[in-house]
Amino acid sequence: MTTPTIRTSSAREQRVLSIALWLNVALAAALFVAGVIADSSGLIANALDNTSDAAVYTISYYAVSRGARWKTRAARVSGVMLIALSVGVLIDVARRFTFGAEPVGAVIVAMTVGAAIINILCLRLLEGVRHQDVNLRAAWTFSVNDLVSNLGVLVAGLLVAWLDRPWPDLLVGLAIALVAANGGLEILSDARQSARA
Repeated sequence: MTTPTIRTSSAREQRVLSIALWLNVALAAALFVAGVIADSSGLIANALDNTSDAAVYTISYYAVSRGARWKTRAARVSGVMLIALSVGVLIDVARRFTFGAEPVGAVIVAMTVGAAIINILCLRLLEGVRHQDVNLRAAWTFSVNDLVSNLGVLVAGLLVAWLDRPWPDLLVGLAIALVAANGGLEILSDARQSARA
């Protein structure tokens, strides 16, 4: 039988995840459109990152009220998605490197500042619940990765605007892929340890 305290805790966690989910859906759409307009690998990588976040928040939302095994499975899906994202970004960077790109620094900087604000808000929302279980720790890892990606894309946008060269944007796309892969491996490791426990 579920106690009132557990039900209240689950409802709070679901509310937090729901807000984070819709913030990431809106942000992913805005970043993708801006990435296409600005011809930016970094912004498109950020958009894919936020899309995977939205999917993970959806999984986490439904996992919160279920048992430990369900939460561990949800975390594993999150880890695999993050690694898949890194592969997709690597492919995009290779394509742009091969065929050329002309990123627009001003658009990259403006969108990245907005994205960083939203990601900081998500981190503040998750701060109070992230230690509850492996599933919520995975959501936290995704948001931290987003913020790191935002900072990298911001620097790249400033360099693109200053140097009028595409390589900083390609470099940050590659860095985001590596950060995403590392985050995915951390989540899978955490899920493995939780399953053993």
